[in-house]
Amino acid sequence: LNVKIGATHGGISVGEDGASHQCCEDFALMRSIPGMTVICPADDVEARAAVRAAYEMQGPVYLRFGRLAVPVFHDEANYHFELGKGEQITEGDDIAIVATGLMVNEARIAARVINIHTIKPLDEDIILKAAKECGKIVTAEEHNVIGGLGEAVCAVLSEKCPTPVRRVGVQDKFGCSGPAWDLLKLYGLDAATICKTAKEMLGK
Repeated sequence: LNVKIGATHGGISVGEDGASHQCCEDFALMRSIPGMTVICPADDVEARAAVRAAYEMQGPVYLRFGRLAVPVFHDEANYHFELGKGEQITEGDDIAIVATGLMVNEARIAARVINIHTIKPLDEDIILKAAKECGKIVTAEEHNVIGGLGEAVCAVLSEKCPTPVRRVGVQDKFGCSGPAWDLLKLYGLDAATICKTAKEMLGK
């Protein structure tokens, strides 16, 4: 069916609404539906481009939008959105950070950073290129580490280019109530955790 699902308040960053309103399992659920395209934009510019692309394509699409305001780092005048294609944001050759949604901005550390706005179908080429050139991968998502971006990346690499991977995300727990940014820090969904994980992988 040519149905488009625009889901708001994904992840734990809905904050004070509490665990009953938080959803850290949606990627896993939607990835398992045959033919479903799964999108999680990183900022306002990308969100608007994703909606247009979803409208224009034939087939079911799930778009996840967060409630929390995040920095806009795309230049709308020059940004080109393509379904199923990741975006390399920064250069690096010792470790690559593969992130989606609000975690992309948190992942903008001194490393190769890749924005994966389309979780399904996954851009295998950009993942494999990063694995071959960097040798180590960290994934980052505002989602359970089970069933989301991290597992999608691991599945590709295990079959085509075995590479050490560490997954930053919700560690198989339910959410709780609290200010959004405090919750992101509590669950390790922040730049500090990404940086710490990358340093551990590099032995620093």
